[in-house]
Amino acid sequence: MTHGTGFQGPVADGRHTVVVGGGLAGITTALALADAGVRVTLLEGRPRLGGLAFSFQRGELTVDNGQHVYLRCCTAYRWFLDRIEGAALAPLQDRLDVPVLDAARPAGRRLGRLRRDALPVPLHLGRSLATYPHLSLADRAKVGRAALALKGLDLADPALDTQDFGSWLAAHGQSERAIEALWDLVGVATLNAVAGDASLGLAAMVFKTGLLSDPGAADIGWARVPLGDLHDRLARKALDSAGVRTEVRTRVTSVSENVNGGWSVQVPGETLQADAVVLAVPQREAHDLLPPGALDAPERLLEIGTAPILNVHVVYDRKVLARPFFAALGTPVQWVFDRTEASGLRGGQYLALSQSVAQDEIDEPVAVLRERYLPELERLLPPARGAAVKDFFVTRERTATFAPTPGVGRLRPGARTKASGLYLAGAWTATGWPATMESAVRSGVSAADAVLGALGRPRPRHLFEFEEAA
Repeated sequence: MTHGTGFQGPVADGRHTVVVGGGLAGITTALALADAGVRVTLLEGRPRLGGLAFSFQRGELTVDNGQHVYLRCCTAYRWFLDRIEGAALAPLQDRLDVPVLDAARPAGRRLGRLRRDALPVPLHLGRSLATYPHLSLADRAKVGRAALALKGLDLADPALDTQDFGSWLAAHGQSERAIEALWDLVGVATLNAVAGDASLGLAAMVFKTGLLSDPGAADIGWARVPLGDLHDRLARKALDSAGVRTEVRTRVTSVSENVNGGWSVQVPGETLQADAVVLAVPQREAHDLLPPGALDAPERLLEIGTAPILNVHVVYDRKVLARPFFAALGTPVQWVFDRTEASGLRGGQYLALSQSVAQDEIDEPVAVLRERYLPELERLLPPARGAAVKDFFVTRERTATFAPTPGVGRLRPGARTKASGLYLAGAWTATGWPATMESAVRSGVSAADAVLGALGRPRPRHLFEFEEAA
């Protein structure tokens, strides 16, 4: 076991919490509790922190397993970046600007842009939609009407979770083209589902919060360094400074309640005693660790489906893309990011393709994916036609997110369980958000808040500032 070092935070009494899982939810829980003076041990089975948002070495390249972005409205993840002193390494756009290339249009007329003006909602997107070349005039008018109808939905209405977004869009005059060129362009990337497979409740939350709440809400941010620099190195440094004992390569085998009301957490070679335990692990793992009676219907956790994301990585011998990223239509390619500088590549250019809703491709052989995607990149990026491919590889996250299907809302549990002192965290819990970094951090805050309430500790004020900002 490796022990975290550093300044021990204030411990007003001997209360001890064990957090199981070192992804964003677990890191957030641990930091929040340590900041409130609780003694914390964080246990992670992998050799690193960061969960599914991590980096690895491939020769001289530092590779992110997948491209992760956040929006200005992601106030909890922005708090997290500030807390680990990483905000400058993952800056936001000054103003939303998404280049959209349509491979089916003639060269020279392929580029459209989704960007905002410095005007109040919903006028901030008016000019962009009015001139968006990938929709007909009639579709543009109908998109505006659908957006206003979406703005009027009550996110607290549980009936929204029983409907699918695609049917709602069709009922509000949205053509297949409008869904492809606008609604799914955003929705697939944020929900990891096409409109017809997505809960109207979650989709409405994404579009209301991101596009219809504040003019700058959808401005995009992403890490200009490897994700491991943020979610492992800087997070570990923050945990150490807060006095958290962090153990990696440490898999929890069981969690059980003691007769005195405390908890025993079993890891190979050691049993940890705790006043509270937070399970910040994927839903299936949480299900397997839950003691009997902790949830009324624990089998519901197994009903929360998962959805894969495929990432295609291409290294060229020269620069083929002048922009930092773009989205694509009329092609299997979805979103493409330039990762050259972040990866440490010295010459040429490294592009990462993020392919959500990848159920049909997640197990395809690399050779098949290479034959599919390299010609598509050449169609979209003429400079790629004369460039040599120095490396081509894929990363696969088969259970990247929970599936945001209609009805998933009733399956997502809150932070508290029926077992006193046992709590849940993870992007899949009832945060109101889809499976995003924002949802993971929010779940960690909720779990920490529940633990502090049970221990009779005050909330650290700085931790909840993002709620006021939201």
